[in-house]
Amino acid sequence: MHRERIVAVGLLTQRHLDRLGNSLERVWPVDQTPCFGALLQAIDEADRDVWRERDQEALQREADQTPHLIIHPRQPT
Repeated sequence: MHRERIVAVGLLTQRHLDRLGNSLERVWPVDQTPCFGALLQAIDEADRDVWRERDQEALQREADQTPHLIIHPRQPT
């Protein structure tokens, strides 16, 4: 089964749609879209996951570049 990838989700007014003309392939009115709230929640969660991962990677890069002072105690002779 071939699955198409979603490349954009947007909330547009009718005025926006009028300005865009026929440039969009598919448009679904919100009131005719089942589970729209769940879709928005899933998008928000995916966005949070992406930013969380980027933040963790940035913190790791910063930690990798931070100089560390290591002190070894002298052994008694």
